[in-house]
Amino acid sequence: MDYLTVKEAGAKWGITGRMVMYYCESNRIPGAEKKGNLWLIPVGTEKPIDGRRKEGKNA
Repeated sequence: MDYLTVKEAGAKWGITGRMVMYYCESNRIPGAEKKGNLWLIPVGTEKPIDGRRKEGKNA
């Protein structure tokens, strides 16, 4: 299986690497694995929905 690093996933999804790490730490990315201090994210994984905003609601 092919994996992306936190930095690569952040660039692909248009978010920071820190936000990707937060998603990994809170188990919001299925299949993400931690090897030492490195998170590995499966290539075909979709970006998790940002829980800070409600979809379809004007704020």
